[in-house]
Amino acid sequence: MHRSTYKYWLARDESICSERIKLVSEVRRIHRESNGSAGARTIAGIATTRGFSLSRYRAGRLMKTLALVSCQLPKHAYKKATREHVEIPNLLNRQFAVTQPDQVWCGDVTFIWTGNRWAYLAVVMDLFARKPVGWAMLFSPDSQLTMKALTMAFERRGKPKDVMFHSQINKTPMITSSPKK
Repeated sequence: MHRSTYKYWLARDESICSERIKLVSEVRRIHRESNGSAGARTIAGIATTRGFSLSRYRAGRLMKTLALVSCQLPKHAYKKATREHVEIPNLLNRQFAVTQPDQVWCGDVTFIWTGNRWAYLAVVMDLFARKPVGWAMLFSPDSQLTMKALTMAFERRGKPKDVMFHSQINKTPMITSSPKK
């Protein structure tokens, strides 16, 4: 350490600055009022409108000193389908009027904020009853998720035969049907 740095440190003013204490308490109050979602820019803007001179950079340093973190919900990036599946034709063709149970099942996957991360819910619905017959929830939107929902529906309904499953994900229909025996 340089001598001059040590000398400046020894000669520093050790009195408590009342303006800084007021500013720190105001930053804490603003952060608390926003339920922890306000960042440095927002805090600086609110503090300035309340009569405190505060830049976003100084607000950021004060937040760091006070261990305050902005906890905004992260944006969800859902993978979009770009084309229709070429090997599986659309057999249902928007004919949703079904005459008996376990003839056509419909499925979809959606995402839900669980408080600290996104969870994915897959639901299988019988088009005759218009009620869910299978569902599954996981933290990743992969084939395991839809497989668990379909397996649950298949076992809860007594392993029916000749069921058509219709799924439309991101406006791209994907239809499969069970093999006829």
